[in-house]
Amino acid sequence: MAYKALYRTYRPTTFEEVAGQQHIVRTFKNALSTGKISHAYLFAGPRGTGKTTMAKLLAKALNCEEGLGCQCNHCKNCEAINSNSHPDVLEIDAASNRGINEIKDLIEKVKYSTILGRYKVYIIDEVHMMTNEAFNALLKTLEEPPEHVIFILATTEPHKLLPTILSRCQRYDFGKVPNEEMSKRIQTILEKENIEYNQNAVDLIISLSDGGMRDALSMLDQVLAYSGNTLNENDVLSIFSLESKAEKLSLIHSLLKNDVSDVLNRVQKYLAKGTDIKRLTNDLLSIFKDALIYSLTNKKDLLESISDKEASEIILATNTNTLNAYIQTLMESLKDYKNVADANTLFEVTLLKMATLNKPSLQRPIFPEPQSIQKEEKIEKQPIFVEEIKQNPVKIETPVVEEVKEEAPPLQEEINPVGTLLSLKNTLHDGVYKIDSDTVIKIIVTGKKEIKNEFLDKWSQLKKYTTHPEYGKIATLLIDAHPLIVSNEVLLLEFPMTNLVEKANAEGNQKMIQSLINHVFHKHLFAYSVSRKESVDYQRLFIDLKGVKKLPRPDAVNLEFEVNKL
Repeated sequence: MAYKALYRTYRPTTFEEVAGQQHIVRTFKNALSTGKISHAYLFAGPRGTGKTTMAKLLAKALNCEEGLGCQCNHCKNCEAINSNSHPDVLEIDAASNRGINEIKDLIEKVKYSTILGRYKVYIIDEVHMMTNEAFNALLKTLEEPPEHVIFILATTEPHKLLPTILSRCQRYDFGKVPNEEMSKRIQTILEKENIEYNQNAVDLIISLSDGGMRDALSMLDQVLAYSGNTLNENDVLSIFSLESKAEKLSLIHSLLKNDVSDVLNRVQKYLAKGTDIKRLTNDLLSIFKDALIYSLTNKKDLLESISDKEASEIILATNTNTLNAYIQTLMESLKDYKNVADANTLFEVTLLKMATLNKPSLQRPIFPEPQSIQKEEKIEKQPIFVEEIKQNPVKIETPVVEEVKEEAPPLQEEINPVGTLLSLKNTLHDGVYKIDSDTVIKIIVTGKKEIKNEFLDKWSQLKKYTTHPEYGKIATLLIDAHPLIVSNEVLLLEFPMTNLVEKANAEGNQKMIQSLINHVFHKHLFAYSVSRKESVDYQRLFIDLKGVKKLPRPDAVNLEFEVNKL
C-alpha cells in the first residue's frame, strides 16, 4: 500500500480532535444541537489551519446516520466522507474551476436531491480565485439555495471576495494554531508512530510552521524520511538549512562587541552551507525584540525566542536605543529582500551595519576632547555664529587668550566633600534645572577624557540597579542616557527624548541621581542633561568658538557651585 502522509493519516475525524479553533468548534456544536444551520459559510484564515478539515467535519455532522451533530465514523455516510467518496459532499478547487461555465454546471446540479445523506454540501476551496463573472453567476443560488444544499467557501484571502458574496455567508475566521495545541498534537502522533524525539526538535518544527498544523506535519514527515525513527534538533536544522539558537546568540554577541572579522567569517560559513538567510534574519529580529521587551518590562513570561538569562546578557552589552536600531535595520532588510538581485549581499551589508551600531562614537555626535585641542590654523571661511542657537543666546564673559592650552589642568584628587549636593546658581526654573549656553560651553572645556572613558566603560552597570528598591526608577531613567562630558564637578548627559531630559533635570530627582552616580562611580557630581538636538547645537557652537579662538581657557573657568547639605 502506498505511504500516506502524516497530515492525511492524522486528519481530525471529530470536532474533539481539532487543534485550536475552539471558538468555531463550540459554535458549530451549539448550532447543530439547536438545528440553527445556515445555508452558506465562509471559512477564512492562513493556510494549514483546518479550514477544509472543518468543512468535512461539518458535512459529516450534518449527514451522520446516528443523528444531526454526530460523527460516528463507522456509518456509511461518515466512512464515505472520510474516504472522499460521498456523492453528496462535493469538494471543488476554485483555482482550477474558476470560470463561469464550471459554476453554471454546479448551479444546474444543485437542484437535484441528495443520494445518500440529508444534505448536499458544496465545499469550494480557494474561492477567491473565481472570476467576477463566476461570482455573479453564483450569487442568486448562494443567497437562496434549495433547503437540502449547504455551501462552504474556504479562502486564505477573504479581502478578494466581492462584498455581495461576503454578505450572503456566515463568516468564521481561523487563527494560527497555538504552539501548545500543536505541541500536544505532534507529541500524540509521534507516540502513536513509536518515534523517539526531543522537545527542542518539536519546538523548532512548530516555529517553522508559523501556526499551520498541516505545514508542521509535512515538515515532520520530511525530517522522519531523513532521520528514520528518531526526531532530533540537529536533523531539523540540517534539512531546513537553519542555525541553532546557540549559534544565533553567538552571532549577536559578536555584533554587540563590534567584532566585524568574526561576523564576516560567520556570514561566509552561512552562505557556504546554504543557510536560509531570510529565516535567520527573522530569527535575529525575534531575539532582539525579546531583549527589548525584557529590558522595558523585566517580565520573562513575555519572552518567546530566548530565556530571561539570555535576554539579560544582551541587555547588559548594549542599550535600548541600539536595540531599536537593530530591530529597525532587520525589518528594513526583510522588506528589501524581495527587491534585490542578490539577497546574500544584502544580508552581509545588514550585519556589517549592525556591527557598527553599538559603537558610541558612531551613535551620537561627540564633542572634541579639550585635552586634544591643537593650535588653530588660519581660518579661511566665516564661521557659523552664535545666532544659530536661538534658545539661551551665548554671552561669553570669560577671559580670552590667543591660543587654547594643549593640556587641561591635572585631575584633582578630592572632587567634593562627601554628603553634599552640588547645584548651580540661578538655574532652577519651576523645579527644573536650566543652564544657559555659555555655562554649558564652560562645562565642556573643563571635561576630562580619562573620567569620561571610565564612565563609558562602566555605564552599562546601571542596568543592574533597575530592580533595586531604592535606585530602580533612576537607574531605568539613566540607562537611556549617554555620558557626553565629565569634569571634576559636572556630569553632562545626553538623552534621545526631550521628556526624559526634563525628568532627569527635575530638582526632585537630582539628589537620587547624584547618589546613584556616587554609588557606581564613586564621584560626587552635579548631573545635567541635554537632548540629542541640543547636543548637536552645542557641538556646533563649540566648533564655532574654537574657530574664532573665543573658547574660555579651562583653568580660567569658575562655575561657582553652591554646596547644600543633604
